[in-house]
Amino acid sequence: MIQKVIVEAIPHVNQRYNTIGDWFFNKDNGILWIRVSDLGDSRYNHLVAFHEYAEAMLCIHRGIDEKAITIFDMTYERERVKGNPDTQGEPGDHKKAPYRKEHFFATNVERLLAAELEVDWEDYDKAVMAL
Repeated sequence: MIQKVIVEAIPHVNQRYNTIGDWFFNKDNGILWIRVSDLGDSRYNHLVAFHEYAEAMLCIHRGIDEKAITIFDMTYERERVKGNPDTQGEPGDHKKAPYRKEHFFATNVERLLAAELEVDWEDYDKAVMAL
């Protein structure tokens, strides 16, 4: 059960791997950590954090192992660097992602929040892809 949520905007180079948003959950103390790469616009940072929180809540609720997600993501990013054509887009979009359904839901609510924050999705996407 999530007891506490800690959200940090950090320099992109300090992420565990090449990702804009990352979450990990400590079952022993109930702390959910969310780290987002600082995109220079607080609305953008909040959108990434919101996505990660929604995704984490669903994965925790459904018993999807966070370690399996992290291994999948890290492997996906290593393969992308090698030029593997099967690694286009976000890891969570991939058909083999263990959290694909949860990632899609999180993206949908992220888009809804972006509209309410008056964020142009294309501009936001460009900022994310620039890191």
